[in-house]
Amino acid sequence: MQLLFIDESGTAPNPGNATEVGFFVLGGVVIPEEVWVKLAADLKRIKAAYGVDGEIKWRYFAGDKGKRQTPLSHLSGEQKEALRTELYKALTAYKAVKIISVVANAPACYQNRGYITCADEIYWLAYKQLTERFQYMLQDLSRMIGHSVHGIVVCDNRGAQDDDKLRNLHATLMSSAGENVSKYQNVIEGLFIAPSHLSVGIQFADLVAGAIFRKFKAGDDRFYNQISQAIRTSSTGQIFGYGIVKFPKGTW
Repeated sequence: MQLLFIDESGTAPNPGNATEVGFFVLGGVVIPEEVWVKLAADLKRIKAAYGVDGEIKWRYFAGDKGKRQTPLSHLSGEQKEALRTELYKALTAYKAVKIISVVANAPACYQNRGYITCADEIYWLAYKQLTERFQYMLQDLSRMIGHSVHGIVVCDNRGAQDDDKLRNLHATLMSSAGENVSKYQNVIEGLFIAPSHLSVGIQFADLVAGAIFRKFKAGDDRFYNQISQAIRTSSTGQIFGYGIVKFPKGTW
């Protein structure tokens, strides 16, 4: 069983603030069930070594002077950087762990796609493309080992109303195979939604989404380079379109 954990970085914007926001990222980490146990132990060990009691989130690594306390507030800037590096090393230590993410260029979405009219549609189309790549990965694994490999999707909770919308979208995707929708033969029906502080996988997905967002938003690939070896690729090593989907397609 393969587990796809999804979290986001940035906020899918409406047309009025698309240029200001720039990018929206859905970060996904695919973890085999047997590796999840090891990663959970790694996360517990690393947090204990740094005296972290609570959730790990990308935004907690920023300076928090004058802001509310976080589980990382007791760490210096150097210690936070060392902690993040340890977490990325733990994630990429397992070759079976794969990263699949979607990067949405918000201004281009509204400029080039007449059917996109609001933030929800950017989120939903990004989610569709992310889960499609998960299905393709499951198909590849099935062909490789000679029997069907299945997976489930686990998302961070976003609030009751948004979660209900996402559950309905997921159900629609699972049952609407056609010209523009993949046939999700390997994905177990039903979407699991969990608070990030209770999910090992979502905490790692948050760190992945943050690293990718930082690369595209600020042109800073320091963190992206630490996870790049785990990004899903084609048989020829191509990342874009396989492990990272740029939406909409184009030259950006």
